[in-house]
Amino acid sequence: VQIILGLSNVSFGLKPAARHVLNSVFLDHAVRRGMTGAIVHLSKIMPLHKIPAEEVKVAEDLIFDRRAEGYDPLQAFIALFADRTAESAKVRERPALVEERLKQRIIDGDRIGLEDDLDEAMGKWSPLDIINVHLLDGMKVVGELFGSGQMQLPFVLQSAETMKAAVAYLEPHMEKAAGRAKGTIVLATVKGDVHDIGKNLVDIILTNNGYNVVNLGIKQPLQAILEGAREAGADAIGMSGLLVKSTVIMRENLAEMARLGLDTPVILGGAALTRNYVEEDCTKTYAGGRVAYARDAFDGLGLMDKVAAGTLDDHLDGIAARRGPRKAKADRRVEPPDRALRPVDLDELKLRKADLLGDLAVPEAPFWGPRVIEQVPLRALVPYLSETMLFQFQWGFKKAGRSLDQWRDWATREVRPILNGLLDTCEAEDILHPRAAYGYWPAAAEGNTVILFCDDGQTEAARFTFPRQDRPGGLCIADFVRDVDAGPRDVVALQVVTMGQTASEVARRWFAEHRYKDYLYLHGLGVEMAEALAEYVHKRIRGELGFGHEDAREIRALLKQDYRGARYSFGYPACPNMA
Repeated sequence: VQIILGLSNVSFGLKPAARHVLNSVFLDHAVRRGMTGAIVHLSKIMPLHKIPAEEVKVAEDLIFDRRAEGYDPLQAFIALFADRTAESAKVRERPALVEERLKQRIIDGDRIGLEDDLDEAMGKWSPLDIINVHLLDGMKVVGELFGSGQMQLPFVLQSAETMKAAVAYLEPHMEKAAGRAKGTIVLATVKGDVHDIGKNLVDIILTNNGYNVVNLGIKQPLQAILEGAREAGADAIGMSGLLVKSTVIMRENLAEMARLGLDTPVILGGAALTRNYVEEDCTKTYAGGRVAYARDAFDGLGLMDKVAAGTLDDHLDGIAARRGPRKAKADRRVEPPDRALRPVDLDELKLRKADLLGDLAVPEAPFWGPRVIEQVPLRALVPYLSETMLFQFQWGFKKAGRSLDQWRDWATREVRPILNGLLDTCEAEDILHPRAAYGYWPAAAEGNTVILFCDDGQTEAARFTFPRQDRPGGLCIADFVRDVDAGPRDVVALQVVTMGQTASEVARRWFAEHRYKDYLYLHGLGVEMAEALAEYVHKRIRGELGFGHEDAREIRALLKQDYRGARYSFGYPACPNMA
């Protein structure tokens, strides 16, 4: 069932200023209750967080008819807008006090007229007070709006850009000693990991909330991290990483720091981390210091605020106290005897492999060895782009209470134009350069190891040993490849893809130019276009091996792996070893 609403009828007969507010509040409640489409001009609504709380309350009283003796919500709502114009409702009345204007500029990401307000403010306060009191008040509200789901990540970065512009304008007017930061943190992506978007978002949020951030970059060994912390006099160290292997590196780093007798607080963050892993395993490892888990950039900000205030120990002690009963309960659990883990013997493995492979014939490879695809048209990859991954997880446009269908409708209207514009920019400025290499090798399995052979099928070219799932009947990638003594060699295809170096260079330049929102968009698009290219090449491989006709017809289904075969990526649990 689709519910489409002619929205503006709800406010018919009211003054334009009142209509803007009532339309916006009504739209919010309609979406929450299942409306899938609205007929309304975008100029007739406004973001809910920009509407004063009193106006939202009275609008809701009117919508839900919360009348009482002596209180008519319709009359109360009309009275609120007796002297208001439509434009004043749209942009909100400009606060008379300059400190309130500055705070609102940060919240709205509004840089037009910013320097005039800063000049006026410097007539009353020092530049440092303007930053630490009035501008940071705005960033605090931004964090609250983000945490409650009322502000999306790109608009957080727009606020950060405005904050950065304000600080840059004030800096020449500050005495050198006056610019002391609230605290200093060294950030680094750990050794072997090239992912930096999460770390850089932490950099943006902390920097624009008064902290000195030393961003060491990617693939940083512990020695470089500790040297950076020593030189900066860091109050804390932040380690980041996306890969599963990075979680192991973080723990190894903490063990070495404990061996060296260090006690600098450490904040860990990254997609592969879990709170339990940090608060249990990593905390035990770093016996001499404190280690904390940050789910996102604003978690990191909250932890740094506690470091600066000297309350981190109390905070972590409280977490440990709350975890105690849960951990004791978990420790009392005993696995039943039939769940006990046992090694997989080779005879059992052969039986299981026969069941997995069945009577499938070995596909015929079209060639042996690698080939390079020098050019792939950018637009040919767009159908393979996962908009859900790009919009929600890379760009941070969350569902915010919408159903999946509602979110998709909203993203089509509001977010896809951003994607189309960025694709146009990437083509016009030659930013993305899709290239790939792929090939086929004779292969056989030996236990948990897959052996690749040269064209003759006898000379060993390489071997990869993969982990087995740690449970009875656990599988391993090698289970899906014919045994070395089973007759004809199997076939394994390998591929590697890239969107080119230019994308990384442009993203770094935009970050350095404080174009944070553009940086987020380009970085996310580059990541997901690389995934799209991998899907594109994988589809080509399935076609060349003769079973591409078994693919699902819809690309959305392909992105959910509705095809024969599987594509594994090194660095993830099934094949974590990237050496």
